[in-house]
Amino acid sequence: MNLSFRASVLHSVNSPLRTETVEVAGLAARDVLVRICAAGLCHTDLEVIDGSLRQPLPIVLGHEAAGVVEAVGPEAGKVAVGDHVILSWNPHCGHCFYCDHSLPILCETYLANTPAALAFDGRPRARLSGGEDLHQLMYMGAFGEFCVVQDQQAIPIPKEMPFPQAALIGCGVMTGVGAAINVAQVAPGSSVMVIGCGAVGLATIQGAVLGGADRIIAVDLQDSRLEVAKRMGASVLVNPARDDAVQAARDITSGRGVDTILESAGNEPAFRLTVEAVRPGGQVIWLGKTDVNKDVSFRWGSLMQEKRIRRSSYGDARPARDFPFLCRAYLDGRLDLDALISQEIGLDQINEGFAALRAGETIRSIVTF
Repeated sequence: MNLSFRASVLHSVNSPLRTETVEVAGLAARDVLVRICAAGLCHTDLEVIDGSLRQPLPIVLGHEAAGVVEAVGPEAGKVAVGDHVILSWNPHCGHCFYCDHSLPILCETYLANTPAALAFDGRPRARLSGGEDLHQLMYMGAFGEFCVVQDQQAIPIPKEMPFPQAALIGCGVMTGVGAAINVAQVAPGSSVMVIGCGAVGLATIQGAVLGGADRIIAVDLQDSRLEVAKRMGASVLVNPARDDAVQAARDITSGRGVDTILESAGNEPAFRLTVEAVRPGGQVIWLGKTDVNKDVSFRWGSLMQEKRIRRSSYGDARPARDFPFLCRAYLDGRLDLDALISQEIGLDQINEGFAALRAGETIRSIVTF
């Protein structure tokens, strides 16, 4: 099999992506060729463009995607040609120390091979038309008309699920809803604060609603996003440019602070706010991230009183279980994914889409094919 197709390629940091012809020659035993129908522009992709997330170049970005299976390798299982699939960026070996301890996000093969930005077996799958090997972000590289993933990354979903909304589930929605339901295990009647109301934060609010939270505080610097958060179930809206978020947490909890805080803003003030506004014995889940070499400081007293802090990268995802569940929640009207999509764009508009994301003008732009 020899296939040529268009993809957006990043050749150097802080430069525009270039749409050009790339090639795939043959599938390995467990490979799956997916025709991409929709792919979301995520802050993680932007971090590679801006250089705060260092990846080898040239690279095809894109790790939040859905499409149709076009071909499968001879040993590929649980997926067939014609399946509609959401792609997962967390393949795992299934037998290392961390996989055996139900932590696939820390799979030793996954973590060891991630810096190379190639396929899960550590080898390239695509190349430029001139023959140079291409890297693929997070075992995917979905900003193209096709991509090659391992079979475990392609999760079949109902065919009535629209592709733009399905793509969101592959990263932002799984991270947010999963953080609330799987990681925090938000309990009925509990109080929750969500800091940062981008795609992940808005999904987190919906996860808190699905978990039965009674009071949800949404915190963001943009009033427009707070209004979306209100529609999705937030009962208290806080803009920290003019409001005291810690006081808001105390006001709705008889002075204690909220039971659970889920942070998705990814900056130092947000991280500090989490431990100030959570109650003694409460839990903090950090979803956002900043430059890996940056120090973040805290007031030591804010960390006391049995507060529990946890980092979550993918909402404790079990894609084969969670992706179909989230699709069904959308199709049943229990999960609003439409409001997360700011615009649908073509591949040739991808740089404009990232400029809008950088400026905070969009929640999610979706490249559609």
